[in-house]
Amino acid sequence: MTDRSRWDPEMAAFTAAAESAAAKYPPIRLEVPLTPHRATNDALNLPYAKGGPAMAETADRWIAARGRRIFCRVYWPRTDRPLPVMVYFHGGGWVWASVDTHDRLVREYCAAGGVAAVSVDYALSPEAKFPQALDECVAVVRWVAEHGADWRFDPRRLVLGGDSAGGNLALATALVLRDSGGPKPRGILTNYPVCDSRLDTPSYQEFSAGAFGLNRDRMAFYWSVYVPHEADRAHPYAAPLRGDLAGLPPTLVHLAELDVLRSEGEALVAKLRAADVAVRAEIFPGVVHGFMRAVATVAKARDAVAKAGVWLREVA
Repeated sequence: MTDRSRWDPEMAAFTAAAESAAAKYPPIRLEVPLTPHRATNDALNLPYAKGGPAMAETADRWIAARGRRIFCRVYWPRTDRPLPVMVYFHGGGWVWASVDTHDRLVREYCAAGGVAAVSVDYALSPEAKFPQALDECVAVVRWVAEHGADWRFDPRRLVLGGDSAGGNLALATALVLRDSGGPKPRGILTNYPVCDSRLDTPSYQEFSAGAFGLNRDRMAFYWSVYVPHEADRAHPYAAPLRGDLAGLPPTLVHLAELDVLRSEGEALVAKLRAADVAVRAEIFPGVVHGFMRAVATVAKARDAVAKAGVWLREVA
């Protein structure tokens, strides 16, 4: 039994309810093929994606890039003038989740930050291996920068965003764009991002087992299917913490205290600051990995959205 004495009470209640719901389904196993487990994961996560701020308009669109049609969901909190736009990459260990499971969170950011959003349904692993998902994310950002005015965006005011594996993709996308001549985003929003393939940090040692939203075995599986060639896991586009971070745009880093990824997130913040990148960072106490999906019931998730909204209005 996980010791929850340090947990935020609302986080503990949310997790207990999620565990009760999960008990009604066959256990999710870390094995290939993932198809039946993806169905269970969706069933468990889609209820938390419902509701949220109403948008002036939403639309499902496809972008032709990287040899496939990439599905995206587009959000406009208002339509009276071209808006800054956040291209958002969902979390899910690169193996599951979708624009549907992150619908509410993207709505929350649009409303709080006054931005439009393009939420990207990039190709999942193990069917697509590194760097295909990253290539698709980069392609969508470039398409938005070139054609965003057609969708009533101001493409000069473009921000990247993502949580967990999506935070990894946001950081890696920014590195690719920096290294290849742009376009340059105005900012990067990340929640508890995956930054490195080493699984030996202090937070991994502290939270490697138990009900903390993510554990070492699960993260090891994610890395094994997303980047199957171990040598590639040191590449900065896979593990951004291994790279030179100079020249990245202002970055927001929100971390969960009780999370295996916290230490690498802290290392990311330190390395960004050492590279003279403007960073705003906060560790939210008493919450676990993935706490942003609890925005409807956990006040600290709502606080994180509000702070991200302030940051988005400043940088976009």
